[in-house]
Amino acid sequence: MISISNLSKHYGSVVAVDDLNLSIEPGEVFGFIGPNGAGKTTTIRVLVGLLKPTRGSVHIFGMDCWSDGAKIRNRIGYLPGDLYLYQKMTTRSLVRYFARLRNTDTAAETDRLARQFDLDLDRPIGQLSKGNRQKAGLIQALAHRPDLLVLDEPTAGLDPLLQQEFLELMGHMRERGQTVFLSSHLLAEVERVADRIGVINSGQLNRIGTVAELRAAARRIIEIRFEHPPAASEFADVEGVSNAEIHGTMLKCIATGSMDALMKAAARHTVVDVRSQEENLEEVFLDMYRENA
Repeated sequence: MISISNLSKHYGSVVAVDDLNLSIEPGEVFGFIGPNGAGKTTTIRVLVGLLKPTRGSVHIFGMDCWSDGAKIRNRIGYLPGDLYLYQKMTTRSLVRYFARLRNTDTAAETDRLARQFDLDLDRPIGQLSKGNRQKAGLIQALAHRPDLLVLDEPTAGLDPLLQQEFLELMGHMRERGQTVFLSSHLLAEVERVADRIGVINSGQLNRIGTVAELRAAARRIIEIRFEHPPAASEFADVEGVSNAEIHGTMLKCIATGSMDALMKAAARHTVVDVRSQEENLEEVFLDMYRENA
């Protein structure tokens, strides 16, 4: 569906994306996350044919995103992060305009989405609130039931109830076999809907995997209480363990990956209690950002 090979995009001396390689399968919901300025929006603009790569290639449906951009855009839905719509047009006229360009009829789906999002289709876009403008943007991206959705911060400005409806909609799209490329700062949102997640920072893809695989990289704060105080040196070189400290009969440490070696070391003593507190996914991503800062 999407194939990105050695993609680099430079703005003069500024490197926005650096040698990015990524493949996304049909029917996959792919979450693309990273801090501000990481290269997310630049990558998306290359995907939809708004920017020409400095080096490398990007293909969607087997076509080049730059030279075949018009054909590709006929089959994708795109919601930009910096959404700006024609202020004097209504949402209905806007979606109808795009439908004519694609030579398709989206009237029924537009009405259905408007009911779902509770949006007045016949009010000028310039009179809509920020949240309602975002709804209008989502409707224009979704109305033609595209094979691929490219969404940059899609729930920005939506209230919590509509954010929930959007997440449910992503699930329905997956069931229909549609592919979604989703960029978001809301890590909990990405965690709930994405099959895989890519972490980009400073223009480079630092990590990619399923939510379960990324969770496996989470650090755990471990507290083990023994019947008698152990020696701190027994845990200094245990695989996957760092910051081991002994406080009376209590061992405090940080564990990453398998805890087998730690448990075997602890089993040499009488263990009274074990407590483990795992980082949430947001903390895992923040650790990744710091490592590559």
